[in-house]
Amino acid sequence: QVQLVESGGGLVQAGGSLRLSCAASGSIVSVNAMGWYRQAPGKQRELVATITSGGTLNYADSVKGRFTISRDNAKNTVYLQMNSLKPEDTAVYYCNAKVTDHTYFSYDYWGQGTQVTISS
Repeated sequence: QVQLVESGGGLVQAGGSLRLSCAASGSIVSVNAMGWYRQAPGKQRELVATITSGGTLNYADSVKGRFTISRDNAKNTVYLQMNSLKPEDTAVYYCNAKVTDHTYFSYDYWGQGTQVTISS
C-alpha cells in the first residue's frame, strides 16, 4: 500500500502565500510524475501543476507565474508554493502521484485533500 499525506492548507488573505507539501510512503519502488489538482465547490477537479521524476514541469494557465511546483525525490515529496493568491484559488487541493509499487505495476494515488481558502 502507498499513502500520500498532505499538509499546508489554510486560510489566507488575497495576495498572501501558502506552501503545500505531500509525502508519499509505503511499498514504493519508484515515484514517477507527481502533481497537484484542485476542486472548488460545484466544479470539476482540475489540474494545477505536475512535475515528472526528471523535473519536467506543467502548469495550468491560471496559476502560471504565481505557483511553483517542486519535489524532493529522496523524500518522495512534492511541494506547491502558492504566491499572489486570489479568491478564485479557493478549493480543496489534492496531491497525486504515479507510483510503481512492490508489484512493479504503476498506479495513481491521491492524497486526502487539503482546504485552501482565500479571503478577499
